[in-house]
This record gives sequence, C-alpha cells and structure tokens, in this order.
Amino acid sequence: MAQVRQFTVEITDAQIDELRQRLAQTRFPEKEPVADWSQGIPRDYLRELVDYWRNDYDMRRVATRLNAHPQFFAELKVDGVELGIHFLHIRSKHPDARPLIMTHGWPGSVLEFLEVIAPLTDPEDPSEAFHLVIPALPGYGFSAKPTVSGTGAERIARAWHQLMGELGYAEYYAQGGDWGSLVTAVLGIQNPPGLRGIHVNMALSSPAAFAELGEPTPAEQEMLGRLRHYAEQEAGYSTQQSTRPQTLGYALADSPAGQLAWIVEKFHAWTDCARDGVKHPENAVPRDVLLDNVMMYWLTNSATSSARLYWESFGQFLKEPVAVTAPSAYTRFPEEIGQASERWVRFRFPELRYYGESPRGGHFAALEQPEIFVREVRAAIGALAK
Repeated sequence: MAQVRQFTVEITDAQIDELRQRLAQTRFPEKEPVADWSQGIPRDYLRELVDYWRNDYDMRRVATRLNAHPQFFAELKVDGVELGIHFLHIRSKHPDARPLIMTHGWPGSVLEFLEVIAPLTDPEDPSEAFHLVIPALPGYGFSAKPTVSGTGAERIARAWHQLMGELGYAEYYAQGGDWGSLVTAVLGIQNPPGLRGIHVNMALSSPAAFAELGEPTPAEQEMLGRLRHYAEQEAGYSTQQSTRPQTLGYALADSPAGQLAWIVEKFHAWTDCARDGVKHPENAVPRDVLLDNVMMYWLTNSATSSARLYWESFGQFLKEPVAVTAPSAYTRFPEEIGQASERWVRFRFPELRYYGESPRGGHFAALEQPEIFVREVRAAIGALAK
C-alpha cells in the first residue's frame, strides 16, 4: 500500500525576501536589435515583468490558489523506484461521477486545471460530473525529484494507474496535453485493467501514416507547415532540455528572471494570443497567472528536474509509436504546436471514438479556454463511455 498524506503549500518570508533580492539584482543584456520576438522575449517586456513580479505581484498567490483545494502527497513505488507525487483530489458531490486523472506538461503545472475544477466536479447535470485527480509530473512542482534515471513516460503512466487504484478507483478515464498527452497515450498503449479510455489535446502523427494514407490534403499541408516552423524556429529549448538539462538548470535555478524568460516565451509562441494582428501572451493568459506558473518552477527549484523528462522520453516523439489500443478521443485546438487530421489520429489511435475541433485555444487549452475545454472533456468522455 502506498502512503498518502494531506499536503499544504507553504511559502515563507525567507523565500519571498530572497526572490525579491534576486529580482532586484537582475543583470539584463542589451536590447534586441529587432522589433519582434524573433530573437526571444523582448528585453523591455521582461524588465516590466520582473518589476511587476518584485513589487506588485502577490507572492503567496500560488499557495492561496492551491490550498483552496484538497491536496495530497503519495509515496509510490513503481518499477522498484520510489516516486513522491503531489496531487489534487477533488471528489464530486455526485457519487456516480466518473473518475478522471488529468496531466499537465512543460512549461505548465497543475495550475492549468484550476479553473475547470468546479464545472467538471459540480455541473448542473449530475451525469456530467467527474471525480478529479490532478497530479504533478515527477520532478515538477511539489512532486519529488527522481534521484535515479528511468522515470519517463512509461513509468509515469504506470504510476498514474497505481495512484488511481490507491485512491479506490477501479475504473477511470485519463486526459492530458503536452507531456500529459504522451503519458496519457502511453497509458492507452499499456491499457491496464480499469482504464476506460483517454482524451488528449495533442496527438502527434506517425510518419508512417503519410506513406500509407497518400498525399496530404490542403488542411494537412498546413499542419505540416506548422510542424516545420516549430522544428526550424521553436524547438531549440527541446534540444537543450533533451540533451543537456543539467547545464541549462544551473542558469535557471540561479536566476528568477531567466526562469521567467524561459517560460513566458513559450506562452507567446504556443498560445492563441493574437489580437488585431498582434501576438502577446497576456492576450491569452493574465499576467498574474503567468507569474503563478513561473512561481511553481521557482519555488520548487524544478527547472532542471522538469527538463530531465525531455532527456528521458523525448525520443518517443521521434520513433514509430505502438498503436494506442484503449478507447481514445482527441480535440484539436487551432494554435496547438502539433495538430493532426482525423485520419492521421485514427492511424495511431485505432480505437478513436471522438474527434473534436475547437474554434479557439492553443497549447495550454484548459488555461486559455476553460469553458471550451470543459465542453470538450464532457463530449469526449461521453463518447468513450458509450
């Protein structure tokens, strides 16, 4: 039996004082010689964020927001390796609610799901209710940092199945985006007893599908173009994190401004944040929420440990995948990094029961478009439950 205890987030005065001191001593480089984000986050905007973080942001917001929900810490043992997992567990008042485990990715956190907890656990229609389990990936947030190698997507999927069993859920569903989508897909490949189905909002296509399914359609050509842009212009972070996470970690662990820049750049690139032809991350995610997410990495010194998941599992994105045999569902958000047509998804997920398309939203779907996300989860799980 795993040990499960209650958990409360605490932020000390000493942590706040040190953070403010480090922010005050930030050494900035020269201003970029371009008028856009093509060289990275603009210096003037980063200065503005650093100043706001130091002087105006509520440093205890993360604790307040998380402590408003039941939190726990589980000591699991998977493949002979001990994993300490921080998770939220919100039981619906409706006893027949469906158990659902939802998994975040990088550079996200469990905070992504806070706005969807109430509508998913306490809907007007009891048949749409869920019991939610929202774990932090190993090495992320307040979960423990693995001390040995080998904790990749396969081990995490087995850990999630064990966790759901420990919580008394003989049957359950799983949902995820980014790394959460890979963990969830791997769970669907493992297809353990009790898993009723999975829903992902990022589904990578298989190169084998292109040869077998023939020429891409115009819509698929556009999707391939987005992937090419990502590979050419956006993938530098993943190369670094999948090859030398430790070296990168020294800089990010030492500089809150560096950690801020490393994360917020991705909220500019990956969210549905264009308004009137101008892209800005705060068009999609409020400033305080952006800083909440950065705080999850800074407070827990998890820049390095979170990046190690790329070192452990990034190769799984590149090799030919095994078919996901569990009943599956997918929702395509228009500004997601990698998108897939229904026939591409069905090639990899042969038991696809639902293919949804959202009119808005990007990589951080639950955070950017909580109402749409809730609607898609209900539709997807509803299709899986038939």
